[in-house]
Amino acid sequence: MKALLYRLAFFLGCVAVLGGFSFSAQAQPAASVEGVQMPAWLERNGRRTPLLPGMELRAGDQIFTGAGSRALVRLAEGSVVKLGENGTLRFTRIDRTGEIFKAALGVLQGAFRFTTELIGQTRRREIDIRVAQVTAGIRGTDLWGRGLKDNEVVCLIEGEIQVGAEGEAAQTLNQPLQFYRRTDGKTQPIGVIDVKQLADWAKQTEIEEGKGAARAGGRFSVLLAGAPDQRSALGLYDELRAAGYPAEILPRKDGGQVLYLIRIRQLPTRAEAQALANQLKGRFGITEPRISG
Repeated sequence: MKALLYRLAFFLGCVAVLGGFSFSAQAQPAASVEGVQMPAWLERNGRRTPLLPGMELRAGDQIFTGAGSRALVRLAEGSVVKLGENGTLRFTRIDRTGEIFKAALGVLQGAFRFTTELIGQTRRREIDIRVAQVTAGIRGTDLWGRGLKDNEVVCLIEGEIQVGAEGEAAQTLNQPLQFYRRTDGKTQPIGVIDVKQLADWAKQTEIEEGKGAARAGGRFSVLLAGAPDQRSALGLYDELRAAGYPAEILPRKDGGQVLYLIRIRQLPTRAEAQALANQLKGRFGITEPRISG
């Protein structure tokens, strides 16, 4: 019974932390999740939980995205990191305590994009991104990359970066659309892509409209099912969360009884909520999901 009450505590509003994953409403965190196109997960200290907008990220955390998934992370110094489907992003270091924002990120698999928004372009930062076996020192404001087995790509969109593999001299990319590529353990000559290729690559990391993506502050919810008892509710809850969907349990009084609603929150529009409902209908035993907001 104690375990059941603990798992319900978040949804009753009694705690601000679920299993060690913080949702701070105080000072801006060094990094936090801003958007999620499900399914996706956050792993911390060996424990995996569904990725949810508002989660504060720490050094050692890893984000995993599934098929058709995307994740959007905001850094405190004014940059955003986007991760495409079937990707793995590791936060090796995040430090905002000094005058210079310092971070080290590792893209173990999948496509990513690092972009510094206008408000953050004048802030001092030291950020390194490792793409499989290749490291890029961020001095620019916009780049795209992808890590696949024996095939790493880093493309400069704007600014300047130093990029290279361990044991090799770093190369400088300082012209828009230049790209560095390493295949089968061998670094290839610096190339240049066209705008069409960049647009195709960029789509791989953008959260797609109409795919049921959650956003920080989204006010719509999808009510997936109702259960007459805790045990039944927790069965669906556990199944959804294991699959990368951030389900919650909301107890509601129905006459003299308590009904346990299973829902997913933070959908920004009714259309996105409906898209998620359509995706989940017929799965996990869900028959008639409803929109609330």
